[in-house]
Amino acid sequence: MVGTATNGRSRPAFSLVNGGGYDMSPSSAPPSNAGSECGGIEFTREDVEALLKERPKRKDKFNLKEKCDLLTEYIKRLKLCIKWFQELEASYVFEHEKLQNRLEKAELRCGETEIQLRNKEEELNSIIQDLRKNYASLQEKFEQEECNKLEAMDGLTKERQARLDIERSQKCLSEELGRAQRELSSANQKISSLNDMYKRLQDYIASLQQYNSKLHTDLSTVEDDLKRIEKEKASMTENLNNLKGQLTMCKVLPSSRLGDNVTNILLVNASHDEAVKQRDALVNEAAGLKMELQQVRDDRDRLTLQVQNLTDEVVKYKETTENSCSELDRLTTNTNELEEKYLSQSNEIKSLKDLLMNAQEKLQVSDISVLETKTEYEEQKKIISELQNRLADAEFKVIEGEMLRKKLHNTILELKGNIRVFCRVRPLLPDDGSSGEGKVISYPTSMETLGRGIDLSQSGQKHSFMFDKVFMPDESQEDVFEEISQLVQSALDGYKVCIFAYGQTGSGKTYTMMGKPGQPEQKGLIPRSLEQIFRTRQSLLPQGWKYEMQVSMLEIYNETIRDLLSTNRSSLDMLRTENGVGKQYTIKHDVNGNTHVSDLTIVDVHSAREVSYLLDRAAQSRSVGKTQMNEQSSRSHFVFTLRISGVNESTEQQVQGVLNLIDLAGSERLSKSGSTGDRLKETQAINKSLSSLSDVIFALAKKEDYVPFRNSKLTYLLQPCLGGDSKTLMFVNISPEPSSAGESLCSLRFASRVNACEIGVPRRQTNIRSSESRLSYG
Repeated sequence: MVGTATNGRSRPAFSLVNGGGYDMSPSSAPPSNAGSECGGIEFTREDVEALLKERPKRKDKFNLKEKCDLLTEYIKRLKLCIKWFQELEASYVFEHEKLQNRLEKAELRCGETEIQLRNKEEELNSIIQDLRKNYASLQEKFEQEECNKLEAMDGLTKERQARLDIERSQKCLSEELGRAQRELSSANQKISSLNDMYKRLQDYIASLQQYNSKLHTDLSTVEDDLKRIEKEKASMTENLNNLKGQLTMCKVLPSSRLGDNVTNILLVNASHDEAVKQRDALVNEAAGLKMELQQVRDDRDRLTLQVQNLTDEVVKYKETTENSCSELDRLTTNTNELEEKYLSQSNEIKSLKDLLMNAQEKLQVSDISVLETKTEYEEQKKIISELQNRLADAEFKVIEGEMLRKKLHNTILELKGNIRVFCRVRPLLPDDGSSGEGKVISYPTSMETLGRGIDLSQSGQKHSFMFDKVFMPDESQEDVFEEISQLVQSALDGYKVCIFAYGQTGSGKTYTMMGKPGQPEQKGLIPRSLEQIFRTRQSLLPQGWKYEMQVSMLEIYNETIRDLLSTNRSSLDMLRTENGVGKQYTIKHDVNGNTHVSDLTIVDVHSAREVSYLLDRAAQSRSVGKTQMNEQSSRSHFVFTLRISGVNESTEQQVQGVLNLIDLAGSERLSKSGSTGDRLKETQAINKSLSSLSDVIFALAKKEDYVPFRNSKLTYLLQPCLGGDSKTLMFVNISPEPSSAGESLCSLRFASRVNACEIGVPRRQTNIRSSESRLSYG
């Protein structure tokens, strides 16, 4: 077609590539064509198509002259159209050069601004560090003063408390001393009274002893009289018995003698009566003496008991007196100790008063210094606040400069048409074999290469590479996604976006794209991208945007396309497909650079959960196998496509975006993978398709006229991404194992060539999607 760019795509004006995202066609002419050979004539797309489709109408088809005239006129118009396109292209080239010069100047200004901002930031950082040091020293000084003040206040409080305790103890000791003195006086009185009582008892005991001895004397006298009376009684009884015998004999004797005997008897009777009377008197006297003796004995017993009680009481009073004496000695000792303690505490109170006065003076001084320090602290705080505000402004300016730098960088990349390349190094796994070669991958730390450079050492030789971003092993899935989130956002803005992962088997491609199932923090780029897209779609609803989304998933296995979402797919269908008998899927590209796969299952989706379910279903259908390099090696190229159609009801603006996320099968050497049988065929097919991808990259890098996209299904499917108007990003995944250094070096070299390729300029798709449109992979 006349006036079209390479691969049948119309060439847009460079001045409008980033100016609102409108699609440029040949109808978008330069601002003016005055003075050109075309004489101010402008052509539209409809004019060109009509000119191409025009067929000369002749009245006589055998009139060659008429035919020649018509063809001459047609050729003149074609030449005029070609000249107009050439002038348009020249104006585009001139505009491109002007934009290139403006970008270079902007880049220089950006670099100068960055240098100035960096110098200003360093100056501010040094000032802030000095202020932070001053602030830290002042804060330490303030804290020290506060500590001294607190210690002085604590000491003062303790001294006051000690003084109160001493006064309370002094008062208690005074009360205890008075109580002891009163007890001592009462004890002395008790002792004197006990001494008097003891003396009286001793006198009373002496009198009782005299009375007792007198009673003993009288008792012995009475006992002697009683014995004498007993003897007289016995003699009288004997005399009486004799007289009775004599009376009996008188009865027998003669009367003369009887008279004498009677006289004697009378005398005897008289003496007997007298003896009886005397005996009765003696008996009465003896009874009285017995009674008196019994009374004396009772008195003696009573007095003895009283003496015993008094003796016990005297003993008790003696013990009480001894106890009182010991208590008096103890109280005297305590009194002396308390007097000594009182004197010492009085001295201590005096010294504490002196210390209290000193502490109060120190406290006043510390209060003054604290006020000064506080004033200085407030001033420094104000200065720090001002500097922090200045730093925040500087940081904001730095962020704005960085955003401007990124925007200009993205603009340069879009104008150059480069494919962006990110490198990710996976961490060493427990299953990785240990090697004595040490680390083969290192990361330069200079300002230009920090976060973008990677060095690989092999056989003592160091190979350095630079990419748009290098992810080290300790960086998480979230960190990786943060770098591509804006690229994913471009799909909602109406751009074609393609992200694919490349690398050897076991280097972490599937982990980067899919993550680990069941572990939310290790989700890959595909689920995170879907979450962001559906979240952004929801947030754009208040602005009037409504989106419709369609999903398809396929794999390229042994140069055969398989539909991973087909509902009636079985092992028999797969076998037939491999034998060439089953359903055949064909890849077609239209004039707009969109790619269609015939008979592919397309599913309308409305939430990230639906897509997650479809991803799980596709993962179960995907071809995987076990090799010596990986337990579950992907044996096919996996292509996930999300087609986005958006319309803004308020502005009537319509966009169409496509997001392609591709997990390529890993490159591997037969000597390392140990593949045989089906695995061998799979490995050969994988290596062949990746080799075709390498050929395409080489052809694009050398800007050759012919690019072999049709050499494999993979390159033919990726043609819009590699040579079209898509925003393309490649992840090159690297294994840090020393044994994989050769494959890693090949991958890095391939990625470096990819980064140097120039493709078409990304353009926004604002076409209205027809109802018959199919999902494309553009």
